[in-house]
Amino acid sequence: MRALIKIIKEQVNSFYLIMRLAKFQLRIDNQNNYLGFAWEILNPAIQMAMYWFVFGFGVRGNQEINGVPYIYWMLAGISFWFFIQKAILNASKSIYQRYSMVAKMDFPLSVLPSYIIMSKYYGHLVLVGIIMIVFWIAGYYPSIYYIQLIYFLAMSYILAFAITLLTSTITVVVRDVQMLIQSLLQAMFFLSPILWDRSGSATMPEWIQNILMLNPFYYLANGYRASLLYNDWYIVSHWELTLYNWGLILVLLLIGSSAHYKFRNRFSDFI
Repeated sequence: MRALIKIIKEQVNSFYLIMRLAKFQLRIDNQNNYLGFAWEILNPAIQMAMYWFVFGFGVRGNQEINGVPYIYWMLAGISFWFFIQKAILNASKSIYQRYSMVAKMDFPLSVLPSYIIMSKYYGHLVLVGIIMIVFWIAGYYPSIYYIQLIYFLAMSYILAFAITLLTSTITVVVRDVQMLIQSLLQAMFFLSPILWDRSGSATMPEWIQNILMLNPFYYLANGYRASLLYNDWYIVSHWELTLYNWGLILVLLLIGSSAHYKFRNRFSDFI
């Protein structure tokens, strides 16, 4: 717990540093593109169109899910994925890629994954804003449940940080972990209800469906949908999942902060 408190203090004290570095990283990521930051939106948009064509139009025949056209149902659930996938993959290798730049400075190393995550978070906020406008045009108007969306936006950032605090440390020691993370993320994506609805899987045993609910992406995807489309206080109606996911985040933070401080002074040896 002491290590976690130190990490939290480090994050709070470095807030403005994280914001500045995140904006700088965003410019670096897009400096060679003519359309610049627009690719942060265009790339997910192209992928969403492809997923809709294959899963919505091809597999489901454009059928509605719980009274909502598949295209809107998918847009609400998939929006966080483009952020959290890029954030986890890039932040997991942030320490061993950037350690040499800050090795001789009094630099808080836990900031390295944080500013990478924040640089991806800007694009996510813009994407969610565009999706909200699309929903308003389609007749899904703003409601009080948008307050809940703020909660899920914050939770997606905290989950990404909790995961990468641990993985960015382990990846310094064992580089193969980066490949494992990539494979696990892909599996978790297709095993979560981002593109398909588990209620439509009548042949799937209930115990398997219950196991799939342990995937944190399950909670986030349905939370975004409840806030934007279904007008449901998902935090309360699925309080068991709320407690489980915060418990999972806390465990990840405790393990990640302990591992970070255990290996922090030995990063140079491994790199």
